[in-house]
Amino acid sequence: MSWTAQARNGRLLIVDDAMENIQILNHVLGEEHEVLFALNGEKALELAHQHRPDLILLDALMPGMDGYEVCAALHASSELQDIPIIFVTALTNPEDETRALEAGAVDFITKPFNVAVVRARVRTHLTLKRQSDTLRELTLTDSLTGVANRRCFNDAIDHEWRRCLRSGAPLSVVMIDIDHFKLYNDAYGHQAGDTCLKEVARAMVHCAGRSPDLVARYGGEEFIILLPQVGAEGAETVAQRLLANIAELAIPHRMSPAGNAVTVSLGVATVQPSDSSSAEALVRAADQALYQAKESGRNRYRIARDGLALAQE
Repeated sequence: MSWTAQARNGRLLIVDDAMENIQILNHVLGEEHEVLFALNGEKALELAHQHRPDLILLDALMPGMDGYEVCAALHASSELQDIPIIFVTALTNPEDETRALEAGAVDFITKPFNVAVVRARVRTHLTLKRQSDTLRELTLTDSLTGVANRRCFNDAIDHEWRRCLRSGAPLSVVMIDIDHFKLYNDAYGHQAGDTCLKEVARAMVHCAGRSPDLVARYGGEEFIILLPQVGAEGAETVAQRLLANIAELAIPHRMSPAGNAVTVSLGVATVQPSDSSSAEALVRAADQALYQAKESGRNRYRIARDGLALAQE
């Protein structure tokens, strides 16, 4: 089986201080799945953050950081807490199994390994993980445009705020509103309006193409772009690119006072996260800058600096 097919079947992280146990599990699972391994808890957490495995097989008893501590650390991380964990251990007492499940494991496999049991349980929990991921994606995606929805944006900005606060990196948002969209719907109909929203959303995704960037439908014809670790200059570049890309779409809008084609107005805000500021204030600043862009003629952007929206063409 190819590496690509193995990755599609699920990425596993095997954590055990005994190399012979890792070799046995790799022999059992490596033909069907992509397998990573760690010999201690610290390395396991490092690999989990780097590679985001779909399932972790974790030895309970290891020197230093044991499996229960690793499990607790994984569940304490907002990025890793949804990864299912199967404890793999020589312990056989019911109390040990109970402790593993109470620590957050989804299953418990005893040594020596029963090959059929290992394969079956891994497949079962990978299937459950895929189903859970699909359901989560559906709840966080705007059904019309395919971009993130407002709930997803709220979760993402909270996460990125904390991360930028720790790293000292800037955080930017761009608030976007399609100009005179009600007039567009009145003139062309709601079906055409839906198509317009989809095309504009695709143009936004193209402009914010880094993996950390997030495009979300904020409500109606309003969108927002989250730009982690992007300063004011980079956010302005995204705004400029977006105006140009929307113009290139050349979607006719004969009723628009802003021009003969669909245009957008944008508000840009950047902040260095700190304990004295908040993600909510950043979004409000972008919204105020958007309001000034609309008030000054639309089809343009405004940048919020120090609480004030300064004119930018």
